[in-house]
Amino acid sequence: MAAGTYNFTIEQGATFTRLLTLKENDSVMNLTGYSAASQFRSTHDSNTVVGTITASVTNASAGQITLSMTAGATGAIEEGIYVYDVEITASSGAVTRILQGKVTLTPQVTR
Repeated sequence: MAAGTYNFTIEQGATFTRLLTLKENDSVMNLTGYSAASQFRSTHDSNTVVGTITASVTNASAGQITLSMTAGATGAIEEGIYVYDVEITASSGAVTRILQGKVTLTPQVTR
């Protein structure tokens, strides 16, 4: 399965949440025994993690993963455009990238 591309915006200082539903061959993918992870960086080859998006399998049988960041976490990140990906890891240790793209962090005004 090739990773999908999805570009999105995170608002600095606001709580961020997205619900993903994984499908394979038009059927919901059973994520029992899987874990998920997501990070973003300034460039693909950067060694510095700018932000970690909490990625959790929230309903394995429905193929659902929730991505989230607290308001404090988004508030600590400088505005800009970053690259990210989301990976799932099977209990066997096999890692699959499921999503990738750009995340734009917009500046907070109210503080």
